[in-house]
Amino acid sequence: MEKKDVKIIVATHKKYQMPKDDIYLPLHVGAINKEDLGYTKDSTKDNISIKNPYYCELTGLYWAYKNLDNDYIGLVHYRRYFTNYNKKLKNEDEKFKHVLSSNEVYELLNKTDVILPKKRNYFIENLYDHYKHTMYIEPLDITKDIIYDKYPKYKEEFDKLKKRKKAHMFNMFIMKKDILDDYCNWLFDILFELEKRVDINKYDDFHKRFFGRVSELLLDVYINTNNIKYEEVKVIDMQNINWFKKGISFLKAKFMGVKYDKSF
Repeated sequence: MEKKDVKIIVATHKKYQMPKDDIYLPLHVGAINKEDLGYTKDSTKDNISIKNPYYCELTGLYWAYKNLDNDYIGLVHYRRYFTNYNKKLKNEDEKFKHVLSSNEVYELLNKTDVILPKKRNYFIENLYDHYKHTMYIEPLDITKDIIYDKYPKYKEEFDKLKKRKKAHMFNMFIMKKDILDDYCNWLFDILFELEKRVDINKYDDFHKRFFGRVSELLLDVYINTNNIKYEEVKVIDMQNINWFKKGISFLKAKFMGVKYDKSF
């Protein structure tokens, strides 16, 4: 098997169990003026660490994009990873044994330049409506204006948010560096413009984090517009999800107009 030059950053804001495989680089996001966790900090070199309360894991992506020179770069989260394992696990230590290994990554990258999580299916509503029901829609609508103004070739795919019910979510991927560079040039140009056009202070702390949520929807806009081939891999959550509470919150959002107030 051909070994690849890959580095996958693990975005985290706290001390947590990490994969032992050297392919993973724990990265403290939002590290500026914070207690040292013993991880590489996103506040070093070229960075936007100060924007972390709004950009979430994207400050880690920006740091990797600007400061790493590996042939392939990936982004995962301290509580969410790629896996090839099919069975359901509840124990966190057991889950970590099945995080995608370097050899599994190399095997996938021998077939493709991009690895994405399996699509999430929202079933009963399209992606735009789901965002509108659960979050405040203004930032996504203004993102549309920015794309129409600056990147019109992406208009058609962006408009499909009102039709598609599936998407590659979580801001998780592994990409060849030249693809990642192009994606990040495009993505951060849009987000920095969005920051100029939206008054962040009108939202509470939870909803100020819309930059990360908008970017989740922009990933497929970029991938599909540029006809980029990819392989999909399952996602494993280190912390068990309460699907009952998540479902209740969704129903309240859809039918009662109650926006989400926390992540699940």
